[in-house]
Amino acid sequence: MVFYSVKAKYIEEKLDEFYQKLIDGTIQNQKPDGNEIVNSMKRAKITAPNTIQWSEMCFCPTPLKHEQETVYDHYLTNFETTVLDDYVEFDGESFFTFLERDSNKT
Repeated sequence: MVFYSVKAKYIEEKLDEFYQKLIDGTIQNQKPDGNEIVNSMKRAKITAPNTIQWSEMCFCPTPLKHEQETVYDHYLTNFETTVLDDYVEFDGESFFTFLERDSNKT
């Protein structure tokens, strides 16, 4: 198991769909990493325009390989990963709160 700091840009036009799948159980029920993906997005912070950063635990040798193939690559781009010793909290607006607020506008 390895912890990563992850930075990525979100695809604005796909945020509603991403939020829906985060809250309706679609991602949560994905094995083996759905729970960690949902929890990671709840930890994610907006650290720059259209950019989020979070820490995530991963069990595969390639950083977030399965998570990217199954979820992240549909909604996020320009990944940067760095190995960490443990979870880290980043400064910025909560990405999840931003998604929640944004989805209420539609």
